[in-house]
Amino acid sequence: MLVQQQTIKKPVSLSGVGLHTGQWCTITFKPAPPNYGIRFKRIDLGGAPEIPALVEYVVDVSRGTTLGIGEVRVHTVEHVLAAIAGLQIDNILIEIDSIEPPVGDGSAKPFVDALLEAGIEKQDEPKDYLIIDQAILYSDESKGVDIAALPLDDFRITIMIDYKNPALGSQHTGLFSLEKEFVTEFAPARTFCFLHEVEMLYEQGLIRGGNLDNAIVIVDRELSKEEIEKLSKKLGINEVVFLGSNGILNNKSLRFKNEPARHKLLDLLGDLALVGAPMKAQILAARPGHASNIEFAKKIRKLYLQKKLVKRYQFEKKEGVVFDINAIQRILPHRYPFLLVDKIIDFQMGEKIVGVKNVTGNEFFFQGHFPGHPIMPGVLIIEGMAQTGGILLLNGEENMDNKYVYFMAIKNAKFRKPVFPGDTLIFEVEMVERRTKYCTMRGKAYVDGKLVAEAEMMAAIVTKSELTSVEQTSEKEA
Repeated sequence: MLVQQQTIKKPVSLSGVGLHTGQWCTITFKPAPPNYGIRFKRIDLGGAPEIPALVEYVVDVSRGTTLGIGEVRVHTVEHVLAAIAGLQIDNILIEIDSIEPPVGDGSAKPFVDALLEAGIEKQDEPKDYLIIDQAILYSDESKGVDIAALPLDDFRITIMIDYKNPALGSQHTGLFSLEKEFVTEFAPARTFCFLHEVEMLYEQGLIRGGNLDNAIVIVDRELSKEEIEKLSKKLGINEVVFLGSNGILNNKSLRFKNEPARHKLLDLLGDLALVGAPMKAQILAARPGHASNIEFAKKIRKLYLQKKLVKRYQFEKKEGVVFDINAIQRILPHRYPFLLVDKIIDFQMGEKIVGVKNVTGNEFFFQGHFPGHPIMPGVLIIEGMAQTGGILLLNGEENMDNKYVYFMAIKNAKFRKPVFPGDTLIFEVEMVERRTKYCTMRGKAYVDGKLVAEAEMMAAIVTKSELTSVEQTSEKEA
């Protein structure tokens, strides 16, 4: 069934202080056209700069997710993004007149309420789902974090947290239907921290807008009356502060028995919105945090860009083939008799690629190399590796159609065995270093699993306009 993209029907605003900066901010959600995505716009700055809500623009994850371009920042975006993702809104412009969205009550509910007030409408473009068809795993042993995305023809998240604290203990929760559960069961879950963190966070210049109405403070240490008064004064809390008997500062009631776990799920949902596409997957997470969420989102984003890239050039899906010869001809400028790779069977964007060249007796070079004893020239094996490497330069963002790749150097080239008609060459090329205009790759060629050639290759990436400019300069000098 075709599912359409969505935006909101009309602009809607709300105001308040930011959790960490304490600065007053008005946030305004505005409708956006199909395929626009999610973008933040700092209307308080000259030129009203925009920051796309994509993981490549994350610049800090210390106590929340911060987006930035140059000196422009938007702090603590995860609750806003969770509201948008939970309501399955695809295209929206978020205008803010300060550095951090309002904290509200510490949950995503204020944003959800505003967006529902604005109304949600369908658009005349299908959703661009990222379908997870292989296990994507992230692990950080030092922090005990494990996150996985598994194939599923739907979207679900299951979370487990364990802070080894009597007041909190181990908790888990799961979201199995965005439509049925998000608004009532997860959007209201508030942010939380431990009592021992409060003073430390304040000393770091954080939680300037935090209070007991927008955050749950879990008691994990004893404080004297004098210490409590000192802390209250520092934080500007006017109400009487006491440790409480339920493990929560001031005996504040939880909205859900496992509210901290639900809030962690909310944070993960918001951080995963930075992938840039809705997913069909089962997400399993143990002890996640913003740093791990973002690293995981980067892996998912890379898979999304790779799938989008493959779709751009490979029109027909073929078992065991990433790019067939027709797709290769859409990518590379080479043609007969100098196209020396027939198909790509493995492609890990920006990392590694595997190409295949079927060597037949009809190859043009066998006529002279050598008559009666045909052997494929070693330099052409290197050329086949280089052409395979040229496809590896595709990264989902640049327009490679407008570029040529020129050899700059070949190092440590070795030819181990001759290649004859009837052989199938397997080119394995990995990226060693990639810069804007230069790259270094390491390639190996195999026949029947045996290494026949290898080399390190350095290349320059030249646009067609740059090439034309060089040619015109050469003609003038001549």
